[in-house]
Amino acid sequence: MISTSDFREGTIYEEAGEIFEILSYQHHRMSQARAVMRARVKNLRTGAVLEKSYRSDSVFREVPLEKRTVTFLYAQGGDCCFMDAETYEQAHLPKSSLGAGAKFLTENMELDGLYLDGNFFTVEFPPKVVLKVASTVPGVRGDSVSNLTKPATLENGTEVKVPLFIKEGDEVRVDTRTGEYVERV
Repeated sequence: MISTSDFREGTIYEEAGEIFEILSYQHHRMSQARAVMRARVKNLRTGAVLEKSYRSDSVFREVPLEKRTVTFLYAQGGDCCFMDAETYEQAHLPKSSLGAGAKFLTENMELDGLYLDGNFFTVEFPPKVVLKVASTVPGVRGDSVSNLTKPATLENGTEVKVPLFIKEGDEVRVDTRTGEYVERV
């Protein structure tokens, strides 16, 4: 069992049959009122991000999750197929349950698979991925001094805004949480 004083970023716990991961938290106390722990959490079953408040004496069941490397094989319809690197078993997850990171999946991409009681539950995306620019419009010479951006389509079909100096064939690092360009590789 864990209490709100044990909350840390990345802590996974169960509340009312749902499994949550803490993204951020803040201890909050107003004068003459009981202390409250405010947390921004992600529902690991649905991928929804919620704001929750808990009293300081709340207690939750800690969820023992096992992390194993899985490889993304392919997407078919609304499902994504992953293969366990140790057992070579294949498992399917609905793309909607993976959240915003699902649009950055590429074939043979290795991810951390989360297993709950030995069953494949979900995947954990890395904070940043490197993808090749498939197509973009050419930048205009002389505009590189300003902070202008242009649309670029990446190798997996995702569109992001990149600086004008990025060309087709360049590899760029993209933040999977926000979907924004970080740097050229």
